[in-house]
Amino acid sequence: MTKVSLGSLATLAQTTDIVPVELLAFKASVRNSDVELLWSTASELNNMGFEIERSIDNQDNFVTVGFVNGKGNSTEINYYSFTDNPQLSGVNQLYYRLKQIDFDGTFSYSDVVNVSYDVPAEFVLSQNYPNPFNPSTMISYFVPKESFVSIKVYDFLGREVTTLVNETRVVGSYETVFDASNLPSGAYFYTLIAENYSSTKKMILLK
Repeated sequence: MTKVSLGSLATLAQTTDIVPVELLAFKASVRNSDVELLWSTASELNNMGFEIERSIDNQDNFVTVGFVNGKGNSTEINYYSFTDNPQLSGVNQLYYRLKQIDFDGTFSYSDVVNVSYDVPAEFVLSQNYPNPFNPSTMISYFVPKESFVSIKVYDFLGREVTTLVNETRVVGSYETVFDASNLPSGAYFYTLIAENYSSTKKMILLK
């Protein structure tokens, strides 16, 4: 998590002694496959809002990923947040900056914050938890790109017990619950199939 120090937007007052936006903090953190951006201001003058821009290399190719309305004129501390779902895999770092825009169209940029974004480049099927279990357990998996995903459960003889997932998923981390209340104790297997990927894991139901 990266944090910008106090007053990092003081340079927004390019041609006047009045600071249109005084930024107190700007930070980024990763939650699953999302990036949460938080920032606060101590005062605002003529502030229409903030465009949120993202880059994968901190060069000139920043892209706008969202907009958050400002408070206009304020002398109070204001808190802002924005959640970005990059839908990117195999990227180690992401860079963000705020483009503060006045009502008259003038604008300036905040400092850049970066965040480690170690999202797998491949599908991931995790071991269920708890295991052994009774009567339900959680199955987690990760989808690196929009794909049709199927997760099915089989008994020890290879007979299909139930289908847990059978739909298109966008990039992200997911969890699904397997409830075995009506099944006997024993070994079961769950299989994730998506595109050219297939993975099977074993789980134990103990009653």
